[in-house]
This record gives sequence, C-alpha cells and structure tokens, in this order.
Amino acid sequence: MRRRNESTVSEFILMGLPIRAEDQGLYSALFLTMYLTTVLGNLLIILLIRLDSHLHTPMYFFLSHLAFTDISFSSVASPKMVMNMLTQSQSISYAGCITQVYFFSFFVDLESFLLTSMAYDRYVAICYPLHYSQIMSEKLCVLLVVVSWALSTGNSLVHTLLLTQLCRFRDNIVPHYFCDLSTMVKLSSSDTTINKLAILVLGNVIITLPFICILVSYGHIGVTILKTPSINGICKAFSTCGSHLCVVSLYYGSIIGLYFVPSSNNTNDKDAIVAMMYTAVTPMLNPFIYSLRNRDMKGALRNILSRIICSQ
Repeated sequence: MRRRNESTVSEFILMGLPIRAEDQGLYSALFLTMYLTTVLGNLLIILLIRLDSHLHTPMYFFLSHLAFTDISFSSVASPKMVMNMLTQSQSISYAGCITQVYFFSFFVDLESFLLTSMAYDRYVAICYPLHYSQIMSEKLCVLLVVVSWALSTGNSLVHTLLLTQLCRFRDNIVPHYFCDLSTMVKLSSSDTTINKLAILVLGNVIITLPFICILVSYGHIGVTILKTPSINGICKAFSTCGSHLCVVSLYYGSIIGLYFVPSSNNTNDKDAIVAMMYTAVTPMLNPFIYSLRNRDMKGALRNILSRIICSQ
C-alpha cells in the first residue's frame, strides 16, 4: 500500500522488526512475555514503595515515578507490535501514529529527567550526608518531578505539532515497528527544516544535557570517595549508586548506539533492534536491577510476603 504524491495519508504501514514470517508467532509470545514482565515487575516496585514506610524516602519517591514511566514507555509500542504480529496486520492509523510519536517522545524525555533527579539525589546523599534531609526535602522532590513532567510535555507537544504540519509524505511505509519521530520526518516530502532543527536543538537539550549532569554528579561522587578512601565507603557508595548506574548505562548506552554510532549497512534494521533495547528490554530489566541489587527492596518484599503468610 504505497501512497505517492498524495497530500494526505490516512494510515501507515509498520514494517516491524526484521523477523521471518514463520517466526512471527514465536517472537510475538516472547515480546508479550517481556511486556507483561515489565508491567508486573514495575507495578511490584510501586506497590512495595507504597506499602513499606521505610521506603518513603526521596530515592524511592523517584524510583516509583521511574517505574510508572517504564510501564507507560513500554506500552507505547509493545502492545501494538505484538498485536500486529498476531493478526498479520501492519497498519496503523494516522491518528494512532501521531499519538505514538507524542507519547514516545514524552516518556523518553521523562525517563531522562527522572534519571537525572535520581543522580542528584545520590550526589547529595554521598557528598552532603549530614544535610541530606534538609536539601532533599519533600518540596524539592515534588518540584523536580513536576518540572520533569512539564518539560517533557512541552518538548513532546512541540515535536508533535510540527509533525502534524507536514501534510505530504513520499510513502506510507514506516521502516520501524513504531512511529518514530525522525523516521516520520524522513518520510515527508514537505519542508522539514524546522522539524530537523527542533530535533537537533531540543534533542541535545533534553537528552544530552541531563546525561552531562549525571556524569558531573558521579564525578563529584567519585572525588568525594577518593578523598577518604576506605573499603566501607566504597562498598556503601557502590550499593547506593550501583543500581542507578546500571540503569543509566543501559538507557543511555542504547540511545548513544542508536543516534551517535554511524552505520552504513542495514540502518533501518539496526535502528529497530537498538530501539527495542531501550523501549522494551531496559524497562523490563529495571525492576530486576533495583530488586536484586537493593537490600531495602528485598527487605520490603520479605516483610509484605510474611504479612500475607501470617494473615492466612
């Protein structure tokens, strides 16, 4: 279904992942399992933080919002991809495509801001432990989350509104498994100068700047640890920051691999596979990273399970 030289497009065709037709059923079951694991794992984190008073701290406040973001982020593309595999239908409506672009951009930005807020929290905890409760007040934590939501909303609206102004498309075949903003801009035959400029400028501000802030925070943490080197101090810092560093590495590693590492062959396939890393794999792994490497989370889970057993 190709629509060339037309001013309007009512639907797009998602080419999906580079998977053979006979393997679609197997992979649809795999991706459905990954999605359900993501939802249940992150819901468990939110539930544990909600029910255990010992987890009512700034660190876990941000973690609960990150868990909600991971659920929402994976829900933008995974259910539609699985449905397309099961039904052998690759179409998505114009409105559905625009909606995917908006929410994908929104949750990418929100995850970036939340990871930055968590890095700042770890910086204060290690570099200014005596003033931690004063600096990381409830008011500041709420403010950081509200600002994160506001900036993410504004950035996503800009990109989405600019995209809706592109009325002509060379083709309605999207070489991806979801409607990616940069891919949609490439498909348009309209003047995309403003769109590309917005992606370049706002992308650097929303993604690169928070990443730099995270690096600076951990740079200060490293300097603080080196000033008073001790096995206990290093172990405490690693246990405090290890989970967050793992998540940051997975998330930004995928983005850097997608947008900053050049690729000359099979670019579309490579983009789809790498995008799968931070849209499906990373949100699924986050609950395991924070649960298996976090003593407080494991303790909260044991307490809740013991309450359930005792109540029976």
